[in-house]
Amino acid sequence: MSDDTQSLDLDEVDAYLRANLDGYHGPLTITKFAVGQSNPTFRLDTPDRSYVLRRKPPGELLKSAHAVDREFRVQRALAGSDVPVPQMYLLCEDDGVIGSAFYVMEHLDGRNFFEPSMKGESNETRSAVMAEMNRVLAALHMVDADAVGLSDYGPPGNYFERQIGRWTKQYRASETGSIPGMDALIEALQTGMPEDDGQRTLVHGDYRIDNMMFEKNGTKCLGVLDWELSTIGHPYADLAAVIMQWQMPPGKEGRGLAGIDRAALGLPSDREFIGDYCRRRGLAGIDNFGFYLAFNFFRMAAIIQGVYKRALDGNASNPERAKQLGQYVPVFAQHGLKALKG
Repeated sequence: MSDDTQSLDLDEVDAYLRANLDGYHGPLTITKFAVGQSNPTFRLDTPDRSYVLRRKPPGELLKSAHAVDREFRVQRALAGSDVPVPQMYLLCEDDGVIGSAFYVMEHLDGRNFFEPSMKGESNETRSAVMAEMNRVLAALHMVDADAVGLSDYGPPGNYFERQIGRWTKQYRASETGSIPGMDALIEALQTGMPEDDGQRTLVHGDYRIDNMMFEKNGTKCLGVLDWELSTIGHPYADLAAVIMQWQMPPGKEGRGLAGIDRAALGLPSDREFIGDYCRRRGLAGIDNFGFYLAFNFFRMAAIIQGVYKRALDGNASNPERAKQLGQYVPVFAQHGLKALKG
């Protein structure tokens, strides 16, 4: 049994798969993916095929965080829908196997765009990928949660009130020092929350281009990944998450589109992307979008603070990267305050 976020006990994993996964044959090799700050993710290779294993980090964790069982459930429920997801194979909730719960899913043989600028691609490819990203997002928000068995996947009530309360608690639990901008943003979101308009859909919670896999030589989405934050909630949170990412500077750190001439690259403006989404869902438009954008900056800041705290505690998936991310908490807070001002 391994309690290390960087490795897995190969013999334990191999024995478990031999006993529980139909069609599995060794020998097995395991490689950790560099991505995935929250739930450590590994590629499992055999002579016949490849799989992906996502596990909860070992050690003491924040309540309700790293819910790999929820990731497994939602992706299994979406199989065969207009929302592409990898095939789910098995869920193991026995901590005694590798030290924490995990699931095994299909390895998608495609390509991933780390940045929305998609360097090296043609304008036609960029445009088509963005259109597909928009289509999948709208399709997700039109899934009948009751029909796919997810009616109880999120509690009732005002999604934003619930989320702001939850992430405020998570942030306070992982706070390592006072950040005035975060305090101001939390207060502003609580006092400026719009009335609940009654929209309740399945939401991904971290919808962005680097959480998607596309065809190697095409623009069709093969699967949306990283469903840890998914729930039944308000669809505008997902839409604003896309726009939030684009406000960041380009490059390895920000992975955004700030300062880029999008039209020259075949990329949509914020307004165009939002407009296309609204047309797909039959919406006239979205009021008070700045609130939804600010909410996403706040939630991302809280998530990053949790990652930073885990690095200090010694159980982050990528400790050095986690410590670097910690410096962006006040930056995200300021972006959130700016979004609220319009």
